[in-house]
Amino acid sequence: MSKIIIDGNHELSGEIKISGAKNSAVALIPAAILSENKSVIYNVPEIRDIDYLIKIMELLNCKVEHKNDALYIDSSKIENKPIPEELSVQMRASYYFMGVLLAKFGKVEISFPGGCNIGARPIDIHIKAFEELGAKVEIVKNRYTITAEKLIGKKIYFDFPSVGATINVMLAAIGAEGTTIIENAAMEPEIVNVASLLINMGAKIHGAGTKTIEIEGNKKLDNGVVEVFPDRIESGTYIIIGALLGNNLKIKGIIKEHIEALLMKIKEIGINYSIDNDTLTISKCNDIKSTYIKTLVFPGFPTDLQQPITTLLTQAKGKSIIEETLYENRFKNTYDLNRMGAITNILSLNKLEIIGPRKLKGTNVIATDLRGGASLLIAGLIAEGTTTIDNSEYILRGYGDVVNKLKNVGANIEITEE
Repeated sequence: MSKIIIDGNHELSGEIKISGAKNSAVALIPAAILSENKSVIYNVPEIRDIDYLIKIMELLNCKVEHKNDALYIDSSKIENKPIPEELSVQMRASYYFMGVLLAKFGKVEISFPGGCNIGARPIDIHIKAFEELGAKVEIVKNRYTITAEKLIGKKIYFDFPSVGATINVMLAAIGAEGTTIIENAAMEPEIVNVASLLINMGAKIHGAGTKTIEIEGNKKLDNGVVEVFPDRIESGTYIIIGALLGNNLKIKGIIKEHIEALLMKIKEIGINYSIDNDTLTISKCNDIKSTYIKTLVFPGFPTDLQQPITTLLTQAKGKSIIEETLYENRFKNTYDLNRMGAITNILSLNKLEIIGPRKLKGTNVIATDLRGGASLLIAGLIAEGTTTIDNSEYILRGYGDVVNKLKNVGANIEITEE
């Protein structure tokens, strides 16, 4: 178990470099299995989910070499083996092995994927799509066995534009005969990143990043190379931190188009920033206005920034409302925020009220999920006194080298292992 300990209210200046996107990297690594030979993935973040994915790859007899921020993957001698619960439960992204192993071998055995407890996140959309491609799915207790004598491409319509399902079906469709068309696909940048690797390997994919994606089946893919996009959620989190504590804090690795919804919202509430190429500069705002935020699928306001911006809004003047439309259990961070001095009220299953501004005081808190942990991290950085965050493994799942990045710009922050 690890703890993050923060002595709060220190001005931050200097430069923070954004790591590769977690949600891209965790899909790109399983996707490398589709290569008949070797793949290289650059700008891989140093997060714990990557460590577990590498363990699964090695279980499947892939050779993985981790040098600096690059992964060199040789999948030429891959073996199809059941993926045990002790590995699959560590992260949500383990479900991408369903798509790639189904495409490669026509069979996959895997325990139910894990991840943060932020509400019901069923994989029904994935399963239904696999069945439409011709697979048979058996679920016994907590274990999935998915088999297909032959996958046949077809038009698949998603009732909801799920990022995970869009990527998983794109992966499975590589092994299907004919053409697969995904309608009402998710449009997140991570999908474009995965499609880029597959296209580099020789796949024929059109429309990634739009509502309609077309994939031509092609079982034999060659070597692949890709660079992971900068993490838009990490970017947004540090922008929020800069708005609360920055003194010309520079955040390098910004792709403006990926965080447009956040940038528009913080400008609306009175926070100024400047962007020069891929670097955003931001300073503390002393007059933050209250607002209304509704989370939406991309390009709307991202649900993964809802909890971090909740902490920001504890410093806004007046009453703010957040409506969470994607997950029903994403306000658990507010319990500890209130213990630190915030005033938040859960008005309904998906609506939160925040009243500010409030001075926060450090105390012992518990991270219950990745982005909720980030919310408490931000709270600790602005609070008076010392904040200790238990279960900080959640934070380390999604924010590479977070302690050193913050320490290098002036935060008084440490991590301890027990």
